[in-house]
Formats: sequence, C-alpha cells, structure tokens
Amino acid sequence: MNIDLNKLHPYPFEKLNALKSGISPPAALTHIALSIGEPKHPPPAFVRETLANALDKLSTYPLTKGLPELRETIAEWLCQRFTLQTVCPETQVLPVNGTREALFAFAQAIINRSNEPVVVSPNPFYQIYEGAALLAGARLHFFNCTEDNAFCPDWASVSPEIWQQCQLIYICSPGNPTGAVLDIDTLQTLIQLSDQYDFVIASDECYSEIYPDENCPPIGLLEACAQMGSHNYDRCVVFHSLSKRSNLPGLRSGFVAGDSRILANFLRYRTYHGCAMPVPSQLASIAAWRDEQHVRDNRDQYRQKFAIFREILEPVLPLSMPDAGFYLWADTRRANIGSDEDFARELFRQQHITVLPGRYLARTADGINPGENRVRMALVAPLEECREAAIRIRKFVEAAQQRG
Repeated sequence: MNIDLNKLHPYPFEKLNALKSGISPPAALTHIALSIGEPKHPPPAFVRETLANALDKLSTYPLTKGLPELRETIAEWLCQRFTLQTVCPETQVLPVNGTREALFAFAQAIINRSNEPVVVSPNPFYQIYEGAALLAGARLHFFNCTEDNAFCPDWASVSPEIWQQCQLIYICSPGNPTGAVLDIDTLQTLIQLSDQYDFVIASDECYSEIYPDENCPPIGLLEACAQMGSHNYDRCVVFHSLSKRSNLPGLRSGFVAGDSRILANFLRYRTYHGCAMPVPSQLASIAAWRDEQHVRDNRDQYRQKFAIFREILEPVLPLSMPDAGFYLWADTRRANIGSDEDFARELFRQQHITVLPGRYLARTADGINPGENRVRMALVAPLEECREAAIRIRKFVEAAQQRG
C-alpha cells in the first residue's frame, strides 16, 4: 500500500459522525442539516431536460479534453464574467468531473517529488488540499486566516524559505468556510510572488457565483492576471463548478482554466487517469453555463436566508456576514456553551440540527487552530427549513445563556 495513505486525517464528516454517535435527538423535531455544503435548491429544469434528451450519447466514449462546444462555452463565460480579453478554448480550458477530483488530481500532476516540495494552503481549508499534497509527496505549510486578519492571508507571514520550496499554493476565494473574498491587491501580490519564486497558484473559485451584491461580484485570479497585462495566465489555474452555481452537485461538472503549458501536462495526466466527462453531462453543462437567470434567482434565495438568520439570531448570537458563499462561520464563544464541539453536539442533542465544528476544518499552525470555537453553518436547506433552523438555534443559545 502507499505509505502516504497513513498521513491522511479522517474526513471532517467522519469526525462529526463520531461526535454525534449515541445521541438521541428529540424525535418530534425533524432533522435539519447545516453541516454539508450540498445545495438543496432544485436543479434547473432546462438542464434536466437537456440531460434526458442526450441519453443516447451514452453509447459514445467521451474525450478527456471534452467537446469543443463545451470548452468554447466555458471560455465565453469566463470572458464575460471576469472581463477577460481572451481565453483560448483549445489550450486554456479543460472540463473536469467537479472541482473536488480536479483539485486533488492537480497536485499529483504538478508536484516534483525530488525537490522536497512544499504545498502552501489556507487554514482553515477544504481538506482535499491536504490529502492532495500528502499523496503527492509534499509537505504542507499552512497560513492562518483568522478574524484578526479578516480571514484573508498575510503573505508577509510566509518566509522566503517556504516560498523557495513552494511548488503549489491552494487558495479559495470566496473562502470555505470563512466566506472571505481575496481582493485585487492580495491576488496580485501572490502573482508577483509566483513570478519571483516559480510556484503554481491553484485558485478554488467554486463559490464565486454566490454573492450578496449583484453589482459587486468577487474578482477571480485570471481577472487579477489580466489587469496586470498577463493574458497567458502564467502559473495560474482556476477551478470552477456547476455544483454551487447551478445547484447541480450530482452532475459532477466543472472546469479548470489558465496557463496553457500547465493544462497541457494536466491533460496528459488526466488521459491516463481515466476521468473523461460523459457526453450527456457535457451537453447539460453547456446549457447551464449559457444561462445566468437561474444563477441570479439562486443568489436571491441565499440573500433571503442570510437575512432570516441575521434577523433571528443577531440578538443572541452576533453573526459576521460572509463576503460571498453560503456559509456562516459563527463564533461559538458568544453562546456560552463551551467549545465548537460542545456547541455542535448539544445543538444536535437538543434541537436535532447538525452543524460542523470548525476545528475539523483546520490544523494547529503557529500554536493555534483557527477553527476552534467556530462552527460552519451551510445555509443550503430550503427557505422555510432555514427559518426553522434559525428559530431553534436561537432557542438553544438563549437557554444556554440563561443557564450561564
């Protein structure tokens, strides 16, 4: 067996299941899951119809590179969404089966094991980054994202020695779980560091289409490159998905885009990896990427749910609204219940609601675990279910505060 498998931590939801084990929540209360970032809004009807009408294409082997029409559609979307002058569909776009598998596979293709490689990652983080780095033979270096730095990285905190060893950095904007969006200066400083030290930037942007202000969408890494005059996107690759944007987590459809030299090698890796997207899924993806109305409707539903949580919970549990995304990164210290694990366990026991302890999404670095005393709440459930969840959480917090 690959000995690097022994370095992998249990996945956050394995830890959560162990935390909840043996607890019997009130049977009269229906379970509300706010722990997993799985959208529960209905998938677009026209995408389902396109998929159903393309089932005859299941008799065709798909190409790893994908249909030209899909790559062209993605390139057009990128140019419109991020105000890019050009994206070459032939060399700068590659369809993938969701960003999760692509983020993992990317490290396997990028990392050179012979040079004591380092992968730099935000902390807290999406655990795929860690697993990808470890199984690629790299050492991880975490930079902490805390309330003190507005959950955004301070690149000056990373030493020149780490940058010299760094082969790959993962960033996530909007952030999971914090919801923080990296601004243009932060992105361009990182690009300049990449130019100086010759490492690759993998920007996970799968939450980029869920944001509160229609006039202020989050900036992306390729957009930051373009504003610097770099239209080749050297050493920069972005990852996007239809899972959150279009409520299609089961379609397993996304793409990577950016530096053509990197994508050429990633394509070669993927050809052997055996991960071509089925043609019906590609055709359904074309339909989804070409439509923005369902995405605007989706954002409006999330705005309503955030407003409900703020109205109901703010008096007892002050909440910081995220820059974007659909997570609340709540500070449990204000609830007088104990740690993030205590909060999650007792909320499940008393109110039959599942949230994720923040420590499960982070590691101890520089003496702290930046996820401790926070919980992640994913506002993915339908509107009225989210309202019910907010009411129950308020009751839970008020009861704890009265006991204190």
